[in-house]
Amino acid sequence: MQSRTTRIAVWDKLIRLFHWSLLAAVVISFYTTKTTGEPFLFPIEVHAQSGYIIIGLLVFRFIWGLVGTTYARFSTFLYGPKATASYAKALITRRAPHYASHNPLGGWMVLLLLVSLSFQAVSGLFLSDDIFFQAPLYGLLGGEVSDVLARLHSLNSDLLLILIGLHLAGLIWHTLLGERLVPAMLTGVKQFSGAPVDGQPAVQRGHRRYAVGALLVAAGVSGWLWFY
Repeated sequence: MQSRTTRIAVWDKLIRLFHWSLLAAVVISFYTTKTTGEPFLFPIEVHAQSGYIIIGLLVFRFIWGLVGTTYARFSTFLYGPKATASYAKALITRRAPHYASHNPLGGWMVLLLLVSLSFQAVSGLFLSDDIFFQAPLYGLLGGEVSDVLARLHSLNSDLLLILIGLHLAGLIWHTLLGERLVPAMLTGVKQFSGAPVDGQPAVQRGHRRYAVGALLVAAGVSGWLWFY
């Protein structure tokens, strides 16, 4: 007897656009600092501009995490320590239940990535290369604070690489367990052999105006930094 396949629309269009846009901006950010930055003429400028885009994207994501669609909300995928530990134990034994949104470990990984990216992008606003580039808020907190932020900015970039590596490892692990997470982030739809633990109706009412508001705020912040 074949098991019934359940299809659930999980990731809305804005979440998918956010995800892939953030990925592109982060890749550019790392490329312009970890390599020679070719073919860009002024890699540090491109690095800063990608940072401004990242800040706008993060502003949108935090707003959407509060007022967005069901599975985009933080309250849907952030679990307490007990539930997270229980899921981790089940995952190791390959008996972990399926979740429509992020599972407990994945949810906390998403939050860690967002917080680390936020610090990286915001701290970059106070930095200078002492030659060609000064960020919009450089000097606002004084030279000593900028020096401290520069060191933390460098350290956090390494932390980000570790978090991204763990994120990719988790993606590979779940793929081996049969979860097609990458296609789901492209189409917005997840498939399950049964009902997921957190399956619930995706309430859409009123989200259009919230989406417009979140996008306007995000674009305003990013645009102000870009043309400051």
